[in-house]
Amino acid sequence: MGAGEPTYVIAEAGVNHNGDIALAKKLIDTAVSAGADAVKFQLFNTDALIKADVKKAAYQVGNKTDSQSQYEMLKALEISADECKVLAEYAATKSIDFLVTPFDEPSLSFLATLGLSALKISSTDLTNTPFLLDAAKIGVPIILSTGMSEQSEVDHAISAIHEACKDVVLLQCTSSYPAPEADLNLRVIRKYAEDYGIIAGYSDHTVGIGASPYAVAAGALVIEKHFTLDKTLPGPDHQASLSPDELISFMREIRRVDTMMGRNIKRVELCERENRLSLQKCLVASCHIEPGVAFNESNICAKRTGGVGIPANYVQSVYGKLATKLLNVGDIVNV
Repeated sequence: MGAGEPTYVIAEAGVNHNGDIALAKKLIDTAVSAGADAVKFQLFNTDALIKADVKKAAYQVGNKTDSQSQYEMLKALEISADECKVLAEYAATKSIDFLVTPFDEPSLSFLATLGLSALKISSTDLTNTPFLLDAAKIGVPIILSTGMSEQSEVDHAISAIHEACKDVVLLQCTSSYPAPEADLNLRVIRKYAEDYGIIAGYSDHTVGIGASPYAVAAGALVIEKHFTLDKTLPGPDHQASLSPDELISFMREIRRVDTMMGRNIKRVELCERENRLSLQKCLVASCHIEPGVAFNESNICAKRTGGVGIPANYVQSVYGKLATKLLNVGDIVNV
């Protein structure tokens, strides 16, 4: 990932496997079929993550009769360390990068043994400095989401990680499900890249294909987006995730924007060359010019000549030169 590379797309499976390893493998297959660069899951030990009496976040509540605590919901969505290893091995057979977000110290410790190419740290732990320090010490790149945070907190997190790890990818994120368009602040993406000299990207919680293509145009080199096999499945994230067909459309649109973004060097494109000859102007005589008369702004001008002659942007180098032959109005100037 990086400048000059196609946008690195992380298909976020999260907990949309509902604790079912077979479903998790199908999510990997779906990410591969869509053309994502990586598939990402979440690993947590519910007892290490949360107190038993914590209520669900508003977006996690399925309906008014949902009395399940956040602890109970998460407990049902756990996968074990062994299952995570199985998924990593399965992803390797499918030639897709495998990423995991750990949410607690035991999960982080396990992932340190798994040989991942990078660690994804959730917005929920951006202010968890001890956790960030431990993650940085593992020695692999850190991808950090920055939802629910102030600039000063992002500064502090980067400073903490940089004590042990200089390879950091920052993702602008608005942790609302769905995220309102007026609160996305895509300009932050380029600011991250400029302020910290790092790769910046976007973790997208908008509806559907949403803001991600615009984020790429705003400078995001990494995109993360939730997907599911079925939006009607029970669970906190399915409804706000992309369906398999939507994930395919999403990838197609991101690659389309990649194509549009092109390179950062301006040059005449192949498709423009014929038009350049037809439309750009060269120097011609604007009046009758006798041999030996000096060219000046009153006796030459620019017209379309089909690309024949001296381009008009070289006019200053022509002034003062002498005509070598008789020129009538509209004759092409040569020196």
